Amino acid sequence: MSEDKKGYLAPTGNRKKVTALRLREMKQQGEKISMLTAYDYSMASVIDQAGIDVILVGDSASNVMAGNSTTLPVTVDQMIYHGRSVMNGVKRAMVVIDMPFGSYQGNPYEAVANAVRIMKETQADCLKLEGGKEVLESVRAILNAGIPVTGHLGLMPQSINKYGTYAVRAKEEGEAGKLMEDALLLQEAGCCAVVLEKIPAGLAGKVTEELTIPTIGIGAGPHVDGQVLVIHDMLGMNNDFSPRFLRRYANLFDDITAAVRQYVNDVKSSGFPSEGESY
Repeated sequence: MSEDKKGYLAPTGNRKKVTALRLREMKQQGEKISMLTAYDYSMASVIDQAGIDVILVGDSASNVMAGNSTTLPVTVDQMIYHGRSVMNGVKRAMVVIDMPFGSYQGNPYEAVANAVRIMKETQADCLKLEGGKEVLESVRAILNAGIPVTGHLGLMPQSINKYGTYAVRAKEEGEAGKLMEDALLLQEAGCCAVVLEKIPAGLAGKVTEELTIPTIGIGAGPHVDGQVLVIHDMLGMNNDFSPRFLRRYANLFDDITAAVRQYVNDVKSSGFPSEGESY
């Protein structure tokens, strides 16, 4: 790792802007790709300086930022707001923005219009769409407009009402075969990467071997080209979400709770502000 005069921390020799081409080079060179979500300027700035390769402005903002139970309610306007905020804090990482539910699943012309608007108003690097063959027409149309696309297969949260559960997907041969077929279709269409969510590790490994574009896993085991987690989950900012695939790298829920309680006590006891903290 190396650090510049502004405290920017990134892998030595790898401080240039991450692009779709760079992701493919990383796969070819066997370098794992790190991805985390962010939804605001402050968090994006911190994780970008820490050396993250890709920042996903996920529609999970619906859950962790707005308190909704699913990703379905988040709108194009909200994704643009979060995307623009993240872009203001990023210098190196590639920024990928989720297209929200309803913005691309139907008319491909409407999908392109939404995609162009998101890209113009956020200046992001790439968009992410859930689905394979079913949304291929929209994927191709967006790619034909010159916009990079990352695919998303396996568990697709925008289809939760169809699934009825967040359980592991593609355990059966039929669904596993369709996932492989969809991955190849997305690659052939021109996607620069594909996220594989909550599928058996063995299947994820087979897809990764078959594809020339990178695979990014979440709950998909170690045999993929990279990993992604929701920042609030990996920092331990919530106590009610503990899936098997999640590793908590901090326990900020307890840390923040303790800090706020101390602040409340200091204010009520007139311990804050002190004379030295006053003008």
